[in-house]
Amino acid sequence: MKYSTQSFDKDANHGDNNMTLLNIQDLKTYYFTLRGPVKAVDGISFKVDKGEGLGLAGESGCGKTTVALSILKILPPGGRIVGGKIAFKEDDIVNLKEDDFRKRIRWKGISIVFQGAMNALNPVYKVGDQIVEAILTHEPDVSKEEAKDRVGKLLEMVGLEPSRANNYPHEFSGGMRQRALIAMSIACNPELLIADEPGTALDVIVQAQVLKLLRSLKSKLNLAMILITHDLSIIAETCEKTAIMYAGKIAEYGDVVTIFKEPLHPYTQGLMGAFPSIRAAKTRMVSIPGLPPDLLDPPSGCRFHPRCPFVMDVCKRKEPELTNVGKEDHYVSCYLVEKA
Repeated sequence: MKYSTQSFDKDANHGDNNMTLLNIQDLKTYYFTLRGPVKAVDGISFKVDKGEGLGLAGESGCGKTTVALSILKILPPGGRIVGGKIAFKEDDIVNLKEDDFRKRIRWKGISIVFQGAMNALNPVYKVGDQIVEAILTHEPDVSKEEAKDRVGKLLEMVGLEPSRANNYPHEFSGGMRQRALIAMSIACNPELLIADEPGTALDVIVQAQVLKLLRSLKSKLNLAMILITHDLSIIAETCEKTAIMYAGKIAEYGDVVTIFKEPLHPYTQGLMGAFPSIRAAKTRMVSIPGLPPDLLDPPSGCRFHPRCPFVMDVCKRKEPELTNVGKEDHYVSCYLVEKA
């Protein structure tokens, strides 16, 4: 069974537990440069249900952040969605006018925690004022006093003293700035939160605290979440499903437990082989040879074939389709799996 629009839509329903919030079909986002279009995201599909966590994993430059920027329609100059569909409940995000998207969906329906908390906060404004501004921008019916009251409760929810609303970003530690960003991201009660490398530049202890906070908020607020990371252990602790990206494509998609126990794509297997275990017997870490391809001129066929230890002639000629491997919600883009 092919990984298609029909395979997603038949699972979507409007009950409280399994309602599909986000449904992405064949999304293509390119960056147009003087040298030509960079195919950063080149035909990916996945869905996120209400309250569900999806981990988006892969090497740097594989297109993970571009997916997030496409969903929120905040691509940098030169970036453009050139094909596909992004549906948030009943809304077609790609064709929705910017004013409607800002009023109805951005921050109220979908919000984001950017990587690099110091750069995401304005250094010359107090943290509380920045959160108030976010609330008033997206909820014009809320008064300034109501917004300030909400800020105190939000800071308390993320483990910060409400009085810290009067501090500037430089007066916060890295972990506190990240908590403040999380408070800002949930200020308008979104249904979907995108966390882009939330542990970037944080030490492992603070990173664990931030991830614990995200898990707690996800459960408490029934948030759906897309967690973007290159660290598979974070996905294992936080998400129910994962999509493994490589060079603008999805190599493998499915239930976290299934993919961790039975990775089928050679790239996923390579990522797992490079991931140490504290419980299993000591083994030598296995690296993936070579470098990711240039997305200005990606290789023909399967984009992973120049680095794949199991490459066949067909891999070089024809791009494999993402195919259901017989288990519910487990899809792999590889001729080896089809052959088996």
